[in-house]
Amino acid sequence: MIYLLPLFTVLIWGGNSIVNKLAASVIEPSAMSFYRWFIAMLILSPFCLPSVLKQRHLIKPYLPKLACLALLGMVLNQSLGYYAGLTTTASNMSLITSLVPLLSVFMSVPLLRKSISGLSIAGGIISLLGLALMLGQGDMLFFFHQPITEGYGLMVLAALVYALYCVLLKRWKMPFSSWTLIYLQGVCAVIMLTPLWFTSEHLLPTEGSWVLIMYAGMAASLLAPWMWIKAIDAIGADSSAMFMNLLPVIALTLAATLLGEQIHAYHVFGGLMVISGVILSQIKIRRRVVLKSIEKVSPL
Repeated sequence: MIYLLPLFTVLIWGGNSIVNKLAASVIEPSAMSFYRWFIAMLILSPFCLPSVLKQRHLIKPYLPKLACLALLGMVLNQSLGYYAGLTTTASNMSLITSLVPLLSVFMSVPLLRKSISGLSIAGGIISLLGLALMLGQGDMLFFFHQPITEGYGLMVLAALVYALYCVLLKRWKMPFSSWTLIYLQGVCAVIMLTPLWFTSEHLLPTEGSWVLIMYAGMAASLLAPWMWIKAIDAIGADSSAMFMNLLPVIALTLAATLLGEQIHAYHVFGGLMVISGVILSQIKIRRRVVLKSIEKVSPL
C-alpha cells in the first residue's frame, strides 16, 4: 500500500504534463506559474497560516532551506516546464522528466551518502534505454546526430533541478508537518514568481485558462506534493523517484487520448522497458522490507 503514494503522485503529474501543453496556447508561462501557486496558497492559508504564525520562531532558522527548496521544486521546475510547452510536445516533456529517477539516484550518493545497488543500476539502465528509444523514435543514438531543441534543453534542466529538490528534501529534515512544509515553500514560491508575473503581457488569466490553473493549483500543487513528501519519508528519495519512470507511459496514454498525439511501436516497447526498470529497481526494496520485518520479530 505504501507504494500507492508515489504511484498516485505520478498519475496526477501525468495529467499535469497535458495541462502544461494546453496552457501554452491560452496563458503565458510566467502568469501560469504565478497563478498556480497563488491559488494553491490561497486555499491553504486558512488551514496553515495560524499554525505557521505560532511556529514563526521555529520556522525562521529554516527559511534559507525552505527558499532553496521552493526555488528548485516550485519555481524553476514548474516555470521551465511551462516555457518548454511552447516548443515541444506533452509526450516529450514527460519522457524527459522521467530522467529524474536516475539523476536522483546518483545525487543521493554524495548528498545522502547512499550506496547504489546492482539492481538499482540495472533498473536505471533499462529505464534509460527505454527512454532513449522513445525520445529517438526508435533510434537510441539519436542524440549523436540530431540537434537539441530549446524545449528539450529546458526540460532537461527542469529534470535536474527537480532531482536535486527530491534529494535535498530528504536530507534537510525539518520539524514541520507535510502541509506546513508545502505551505511555507509555496509562499516562498509566490514571492519569487511575482516579479516574473509582472513581465506578462496579460496579468489576468484568460477565460480558457481557469480550468488548467485550478488543476495545476489544486491537484498538482497541493495533493501531489503532499503525497510525494510522504513517499520520500517512507521509502526514500531515490526509491520514490524511480516511480517517475512511469510518467512517460501515463502521459503518452493521456496525450494520445486527449491531444490526439499518435502512439507508435517505439512508444510501446520503450514504455515496457521503462516499467521493467521500475519493477527491477523495486525488488531490492521489497526484499529489504521483508528482512526488516524478520529482524523485528527475531528474539536475537
